[in-house]
Amino acid sequence: MARRESEFDADDKHPMQPTSADIILRQQLEYSISRYFYEGCDRIVQNLLSHCRWYATTHASALTLVIECPDQFTNWQILQQIVAMANVLSGIVSSAKIRICPPDTQTVPFEMRVDELPVYRDWV
Repeated sequence: MARRESEFDADDKHPMQPTSADIILRQQLEYSISRYFYEGCDRIVQNLLSHCRWYATTHASALTLVIECPDQFTNWQILQQIVAMANVLSGIVSSAKIRICPPDTQTVPFEMRVDELPVYRDWV
């Protein structure tokens, strides 16, 4: 038998607005995942990332690693390393995606879910 919403205790309901503690915990999680990701990458990827703006975000239901490329050349180099980055990220979290944003804001960012990794194995 389905329960009506009014039958749930107030403690069982999700808060409508995140508390300051929720926000701080989310920021700490994003920082920690970013650090583990960066430390897990080889020097080539670390060097490429140093030329980009990049961050991990959990605002959506799954973690997203966003990489904003400053120019087309760097964008192409980052795309060539996406499988290596996905391998590192999949070792940290099971459900995540990588979004690579080219410098041209008119171009659609490339996205890859880490659970799609087997499809991209031939890129290596």
